[in-house]
Amino acid sequence: LQTLGTVSFVFGTIIKMCDVSAPELAEAYQEIRKDSNETNWILLGYEGNTKIVLKGKGTGGVSEMAQQLGEDEAAYGYLRIITGDNESRRTKFVFLSWCGPNVGALKRAKMSVHKADIKKILKEYAVEVHATSAE
Repeated sequence: LQTLGTVSFVFGTIIKMCDVSAPELAEAYQEIRKDSNETNWILLGYEGNTKIVLKGKGTGGVSEMAQQLGEDEAAYGYLRIITGDNESRRTKFVFLSWCGPNVGALKRAKMSVHKADIKKILKEYAVEVHATSAE
């Protein structure tokens, strides 16, 4: 992987950085970060090859989000998890990169480049997970 400006090279193939400029991406991130909001997951995915869009959000946790993951798509999720007991509740965030089992090799390679751009929106998290199976 070699990056020059807005393009990267993976095994000699040019891969453009992704477009994370849609305002709903930053809005969804701000929403999930607020303790007063019940949203506990957001899912970002592709529209075309490089444009990132909000694919969904919800209040049903990881199991609800997992239902939105397609076997032939790449996506990025952000989860809010509350841990502890009533006296000591802590909120933690998880960054998830999803690569379905039927995603082609070039799209998988693009994910490694695009993840850096996604992290410009989904900035703060305690754990990063890469998943290839919804189970």
